[in-house]
Amino acid sequence: MLYGNTFLKSRITSFSILIIIGFLNIHTIYSQSKTIPINPELENNSDRLKVKLDTQWGNKIPKIKFGDYRVVDSQNDWMKTKGKSNFWNTRSEYRTEHKFSFVLNHIEIGSVIVNTLSEVSMKEVESFKLFSLDNFDFYVGPDDDYSKTQIFTSEITSENGNGEVWSFYLAQTENSDIGSIDEGFLAYENRFIFIKPISSNKNRNNSLIAPDAYGYEFFEHNKCLGAVQCRGRGISGNNKKVIWIKSDLEPKMKLILAAAMTVIIHTLK
Repeated sequence: MLYGNTFLKSRITSFSILIIIGFLNIHTIYSQSKTIPINPELENNSDRLKVKLDTQWGNKIPKIKFGDYRVVDSQNDWMKTKGKSNFWNTRSEYRTEHKFSFVLNHIEIGSVIVNTLSEVSMKEVESFKLFSLDNFDFYVGPDDDYSKTQIFTSEITSENGNGEVWSFYLAQTENSDIGSIDEGFLAYENRFIFIKPISSNKNRNNSLIAPDAYGYEFFEHNKCLGAVQCRGRGISGNNKKVIWIKSDLEPKMKLILAAAMTVIIHTLK
């Protein structure tokens, strides 16, 4: 009888240890994925800046702040939406345009003016149900099809009027046939910086516990210049916006990158 109790206690203790180890592993995995896994070289040589957003009022965008960068002035225009559909509502198209501008200032570097156009287009095609007979439904029209494209284009110019105009472009496409496409660039004359999406979960269809962290990295000649996290992992992930800018860049380049990242922070909430 004594042996039986000892054996039972041993089994319970072993099971408890396994449960504790399991919880610790889950906690470790979850903790490691709360932010996007940025390029290691950037992580070791960058300024990590937490983003703060003040309340949005009237025709202004929020006063976005991170480090010594801040939006000091802005103009937020009204959205314009146009749409149409056929008689049976089996085909519909919508298009939305939104313009906004802001001045991003750094205490020591100076300011840049950013003018942005946001365009969202959506097309949806679905079949029309004619009638049902027993266990069969009869439809007419094509199979269901859906596509949505969101494009941001910006001009970034120095407030002191040095003549440089950087172009920022970011496009997101969701399509029922090809899935998702996410790509962008930042360019001026012979300089071309690729913008690539990054997520804390490589398989976004298998997100564990909470939505994954996501954002973008900026690459020039395969070197990561900076990164922006639009959303952190978890229910309150929208409050976990972070920016990384490579420490050894020219001050002017840091300001340009910060401006492009501010557009992303404002538009992708």
